[in-house]
Amino acid sequence: MRTIRIAIFYFIIFSLAKANVTLPSVISDHMVLQRDLPVKLWGKADVGENVSVTLNGQTAHTKTGKDGVWKVQLKAMPYGGPYEMTIQGKNAIVLRNILIGDIWVCSGQSNMQFALANSDNGQEEISHANYPKIRLITVNWGMSDVPLIEASTRGGWAECNPKTAERFSAVGYFFGRELHRQMDIPIGLINTPWGGTVIETWTSLPMMQTLNEYAEKLKLMQSPDFSYRLKNPKKPDLSELLEVEPGKIEQWYLPETDVSDWKTVTLPSRWSDEGIKGLGSIWYRKEFSLTNAQVKSAVTIGLGIVDDWDETYLNGQRIGTTPTYSVNRQYPVCPDGLREGKNVLVVKVVNWGGDAGMFDSPDRLFCRANDKYIPLTGEWRYKISTMIDVMDDIGSNDFPSLLYNAMIAPLTRFPIKGVIWYQGESNSLEAYKYRTLFPNLINDWRKSWGQGDFPFYFVQLADWEAPLPEPSESNWAEFRESQSLALKLPNTGQAVIFDVGNPYDIHPTNKQDVGYRLALNALALTYGKDIVYSGPTYDAMTIEGDQIILHFIHTGSGMIAKGKYGYLTGFSIAGVDQKFVWAKATIEGNKVIVQSDRVTSPVAVRYGWANNPYDANLYNKEGLPASPFRTDTWKVSTQGNY
Repeated sequence: MRTIRIAIFYFIIFSLAKANVTLPSVISDHMVLQRDLPVKLWGKADVGENVSVTLNGQTAHTKTGKDGVWKVQLKAMPYGGPYEMTIQGKNAIVLRNILIGDIWVCSGQSNMQFALANSDNGQEEISHANYPKIRLITVNWGMSDVPLIEASTRGGWAECNPKTAERFSAVGYFFGRELHRQMDIPIGLINTPWGGTVIETWTSLPMMQTLNEYAEKLKLMQSPDFSYRLKNPKKPDLSELLEVEPGKIEQWYLPETDVSDWKTVTLPSRWSDEGIKGLGSIWYRKEFSLTNAQVKSAVTIGLGIVDDWDETYLNGQRIGTTPTYSVNRQYPVCPDGLREGKNVLVVKVVNWGGDAGMFDSPDRLFCRANDKYIPLTGEWRYKISTMIDVMDDIGSNDFPSLLYNAMIAPLTRFPIKGVIWYQGESNSLEAYKYRTLFPNLINDWRKSWGQGDFPFYFVQLADWEAPLPEPSESNWAEFRESQSLALKLPNTGQAVIFDVGNPYDIHPTNKQDVGYRLALNALALTYGKDIVYSGPTYDAMTIEGDQIILHFIHTGSGMIAKGKYGYLTGFSIAGVDQKFVWAKATIEGNKVIVQSDRVTSPVAVRYGWANNPYDANLYNKEGLPASPFRTDTWKVSTQGNY
């Protein structure tokens, strides 16, 4: 009899649980609903269950379909709140502190993922991040071979405050903050990026099926084996392996360690530069000398950016560790840890994903002793301690549409105002191809949301790598061109940022200007503010003798040559031989006149055409830089890279 009672008890509990109305995590307390558009809400319940939703004086009724999903739609509302919403089925759910405002999706790769805490003046920015009418939600990483109806999130929506903003997208935060300050309306920010990812994985399967070169991969995705491997990855636990790695067990951080079998490497360098791929740890070792006076002084070891994290030792003593990437390491050293003469610096670098290494600017790799800098660049010794080959797993970049299905498709039920996008570094070697892939993604997302041509604003790639002395081909310049071509689509805009990056860090920390320049696009093009939102943009050219006259739009209140020299730089010119040389350029109203004594019959001009266009200094007086461009249509270096 007791067994029967227990069985009945669990049957009742199971039945009640099954009957409960449930909501996706994007519908929660503190959420923002899109103003001036029909409010669409959904969830799950028993098949055929009656469900009602009440919000701001409106009530909608529906019945759960055969798939267990219910959907309702309320009439559009102006911005306002806070409100309560009640969802009533066999159970009742009450959601509180709901605002009606504008929702922006923030997506892309690591520079959109980059946290507010790691941005310039991060701690100060966090301390002032109190904006109750800005709401934040972050979508967890996920992959799927079919579109999902629900996204996994980090706890649903939250008010923007120092605690919730700290790990949120810095670009998204600065963008939303500027909109809120200028428009004084509630702003909802959906953060859904994944670092190191290509655009193909963010694009839907139907759109990718229009491109023949992906047919083989798309066919593989239809196999039962693919679905099984995706849902059952074989990734080992790196944290467990690090506990028993040889470097730790054998104490490679000790100065007396035998390094006769260690290889040599010239730093700064990435793992990929040495042909190293995988997740794991590599130990680096460098010897340098200090004088007696330096040993008694304040000493700091600078490593710059280390990707992903480091443990650093000097003469066998650990002097610091930083368990995150994109942070400039500077570790102070106590005098009792120093030696006159030879000192031994050991850095363990751990990679949790993507590329890794010590690859920051050479001037950040140093020992500062008694205010004298001792460079630590050049030859180091290194040895792999543990390394995991993860090539057999299905990664986010291995097949198209995996991130779209898990991190975008579930959001398309949710009406939004628009999208901001920061992605491209991972596609830069196929820059020419991006001129197809990027418009495809924009059109694809607009079709998926079914809201017409909603605003889509994006970030042009920043400056990267050391500048070159002469004009040359550049895959990053070609990529910026492919990005700019997407401006032909309606309701698009771009933030040009080659002047606020870091050529030695692919994750520059100045995200304030990035978010601000994105916001200028939205304020002008979406919200109708009468402001200058773009730097000078090349429009047309004419040739007069040995000169090329360039015509520009978006010149604001006038064009200037920014910087201390007072004249334009960054322009190159070529004749029919297609050989570009540096050129003299002068501003005349909304035109720039370009010429060179070395090219008597010019046919083409390029501006800022480099991975790092450090000398490109054409701006408008509002402080916005001209976008790099070329006037020619000659074949470029990435054309044909598939």
